[in-house]
Amino acid sequence: MVTIAIHQPEYHPWLGFFKKISQADVFVFFDDVQYRSNGFQNRNYIKTNTGKMLLSVPVLSKFNSKINEVKIDKTKNWFKKHKKSIMTNYSKTDFFEEYKNKIEEIYETEYEYLIELNTKVIKFFLNELKIKTKIIFSSSLNLDSNSPKKILEICKKFNADKYISGVHWGLENLNLKEFSDNQIKIEFQKFLHPIYKQCHSPFIPNLSTLDLILNEGKNGRKILEKSKVEIIKNINEKI
Repeated sequence: MVTIAIHQPEYHPWLGFFKKISQADVFVFFDDVQYRSNGFQNRNYIKTNTGKMLLSVPVLSKFNSKINEVKIDKTKNWFKKHKKSIMTNYSKTDFFEEYKNKIEEIYETEYEYLIELNTKVIKFFLNELKIKTKIIFSSSLNLDSNSPKKILEICKKFNADKYISGVHWGLENLNLKEFSDNQIKIEFQKFLHPIYKQCHSPFIPNLSTLDLILNEGKNGRKILEKSKVEIIKNINEKI
């Protein structure tokens, strides 16, 4: 059985992003679909002693720009701000010193496109979480169809038996009959966020995976493995 998961490459993705990758045989970065300025492709949250802080990468995007066409706005001094925010707020975590140099290297590298930055950050997390899933960029597949039709075409290209989908977007956009006609099972999942050690109470979920890594170190892999997903069998069930 071949399981496929697909998602836009995000900036500092949350743990649910990597749970999806870890369950797939092939994970496809949806990099040649339209960039959404209100999504998490250029932003995410870290934790501070007063709550959570949004880190946002300034970008230059035109209407209907594809994700892999979006450039970073180099006139803004965002990288120093992000680096300082991470260093300041996580300096007292148990594993900060172990990862400090790797974090600095990410923010001392020059990037022209947002996809380059996101790929660098995601690969760092994949390595630390010991995830070995095969990663493919959708732009390399030379498919003409648009999302969400493109998702079905990707699944067919890899002879997938199962496609892992989030609930809300999947139910609103996927043609369930087309997947069924092609003998591809759609598994709708809701990630159940685990609680782990954090600096400062109370616990805040849905942050950058960096929060897990700096607080739990190598144990982050075990926490990811033990984390649960709720499989939505009744697609009419309200979430």
